[in-house]
Amino acid sequence: MDARNLIRFLFLTIIIALLLLLTLTNIPYNLPLTTNRDLLDCSTNSHRCIKQPPKPTTRLHSADAPHHPLDSLTLNELNKVRSILLSHPLFLNPNTYALHSVVLEEPDKSVVLAWDPLAGLPPRKASVIARVNGEQHVLTVDIGTSEVTPVDVGEHSGYPTMTIEDMTSATWAPLGNVEFNRTIMARGVDLKDLACLPISLGWFGKREENRRLIKVQCYSMEGTANFYMRPIEGLTVVLDMDTKQVVEIKDKGKSIPIPKASGTDYRFSAQNNNINLVNPISIEQPKGPSFTIENDHLVKWANWEFHLKPDPRAGVVISRARVKDPNTGEMRNVMYKGFTSELFVPYMDPTDAWYFKTYMDAGEYGFGLQAMPLDPLNDCPRNAYYMDGVFAAGDGTPYVRPNMVCVYESYAGDIGWRHSESPITGMEIREVRPKVTLVVRMAASVANYDYIVDWEFQTDGLIRVKVGLSGILMVKGTSYDNMNQVNQPENLYGILLSENVVGVIHDHYITFYLDMDVDGPDNSFVKVNLKRETTSPGESPRLSYLKAVRNIAKTEKDAQVKLKLYDPSEYHIVNPSKKTRVGNPVGYKLVPGGTAASLLDLDDPPQKRGAFTNNQIWVTPYNKSEEWAGGLFTYQSQGDDTLAVWSQRDRDIENKDIVMWYTLGFHHVPCQEDYPIMPTVSSSFDLKPVNFYESNPILNIPPHFEKDLPVCNSAAAV
Repeated sequence: MDARNLIRFLFLTIIIALLLLLTLTNIPYNLPLTTNRDLLDCSTNSHRCIKQPPKPTTRLHSADAPHHPLDSLTLNELNKVRSILLSHPLFLNPNTYALHSVVLEEPDKSVVLAWDPLAGLPPRKASVIARVNGEQHVLTVDIGTSEVTPVDVGEHSGYPTMTIEDMTSATWAPLGNVEFNRTIMARGVDLKDLACLPISLGWFGKREENRRLIKVQCYSMEGTANFYMRPIEGLTVVLDMDTKQVVEIKDKGKSIPIPKASGTDYRFSAQNNNINLVNPISIEQPKGPSFTIENDHLVKWANWEFHLKPDPRAGVVISRARVKDPNTGEMRNVMYKGFTSELFVPYMDPTDAWYFKTYMDAGEYGFGLQAMPLDPLNDCPRNAYYMDGVFAAGDGTPYVRPNMVCVYESYAGDIGWRHSESPITGMEIREVRPKVTLVVRMAASVANYDYIVDWEFQTDGLIRVKVGLSGILMVKGTSYDNMNQVNQPENLYGILLSENVVGVIHDHYITFYLDMDVDGPDNSFVKVNLKRETTSPGESPRLSYLKAVRNIAKTEKDAQVKLKLYDPSEYHIVNPSKKTRVGNPVGYKLVPGGTAASLLDLDDPPQKRGAFTNNQIWVTPYNKSEEWAGGLFTYQSQGDDTLAVWSQRDRDIENKDIVMWYTLGFHHVPCQEDYPIMPTVSSSFDLKPVNFYESNPILNIPPHFEKDLPVCNSAAAV
């Protein structure tokens, strides 16, 4: 690279870094941001709301210490792990290694369940995935003894999750190639206006084996922060991720113009007219929040308690979720561990510059690594508590992702339960109870797309998991600027959203790992099928009715479920050894919300890798090594270590320690309302008590009374 290009490269690197910081912040497009000055001052007779609640502050974390067996590795522990590894013979040459994952090696489940806080912590260990001299190693590092132990995970295709350094270096490495620079300038783009993205390439045959490859595609950011809407269509660079050398350059879009910049910038500061549709709104808590977070991880709220931690691959992990029984006061086990295991996002365009866009966002990019700091008042309300993520960079150096997770109480006017008696009974009864919930939220910006994941806990024992999709579409450049130019037989592989911009059809599948331990580890999966029964002639004026038929899954294949609207079932996890007063097994049921199923050919390479989406529900026996639905090494994997492969063993699952997997899906056919930034679309599923309690667990909660609520006045009037 000559001096002139080197200067351009350095300038471009700085610009891209600044731009990504701006772009990956989730800011509403044309609505004003909420600020503290817009909110109200509230008071009761004996309490006063703070007028300007303190903003989340960045903690140093240097004094953090673990208090629970499942606590994340602290900053000091990460430094210790790095020190141990650098003194190990495997890592003596600092230029030949990268640490792709450094996380807590969780103690065995039996150890955690038996742990007594008075007895101290079990040995603290780190699980490390490293690449050294082109070879990958899985290691356990004992932080107390400094012992490093190799872990045999078997032979599987694929590579570990990319490091942030992998992704960053891939975006600037093509600038060292003369042909690439000439191609960019020939397309009319100044190098200072260039923005490039690292795109995982999936796996499509032997040509892509035996080296870590990545594809790079680029955009023009001239005139807008929203460079995603200005693709340099058809230009694809294949890069060797280890050597940073360009392997191949293809430019098949020379005749396709770069879409215009006008009307694409979504930032609040770029809007000419702001729309004030509603007055500011906020939940006020004069007595303070009803939840506590002990030692940075143990959340206690209402009748719930659970362990919460950020994770570089999963985003957030909920563990040891327990709920208090209103009759006995006992804290009862519900879920040992729950998290986002994988996200599969295949685009539906088989052309040369698009066929490989079949992302695995957790296993390839790291769902938690892509989590951005949450924006107070807009991502989370002002009564929220914020939690940082402390992760390890590629060289093992710890860094802090501030305000990665928020926890807050939510009241949206929903109703916990109600009944009003009809006047014909002569009884004047109107009983209503409000529904207040606790929300754990994270938001990951995986390049253009933003995912909002909420774990919502309700006082009636229900857990709702909701996924919201927002951010920016990945679009395709086209020569068309109006649909009247398109020949009807021609396939655009999407929808024309604006002049020269096609939103490509795609799917999103989010697979959740749910280790349910309902009143203990040994559970069974029961499919309660609703069957139509017919009456005998003369038996009843009715000809048909529905009957619930219970089928207990004996093995894994019995529990594989494809949801069918006209063959409905309920899906229960029960503890067969514990029954209610009247003899029903205690349990929880999975209640799917709106979802979608993959329609790809089962032999299509992306679907082989994403075979965990072949069913919406799977149940497997608990296995500590089986947590990632797309496999431990997902990048360029061939689908030989997935949930679908594990389940082919058809292991026994009746009255065993079992894990349920659920995939939430979206088909996305883009529309003009998604341009230039998408309003959030959401779906969810519930984990709901079913015969877990003897009766309604929130029967005795009080209603709201006027005297208990704050009186709010305009801040200007105070």
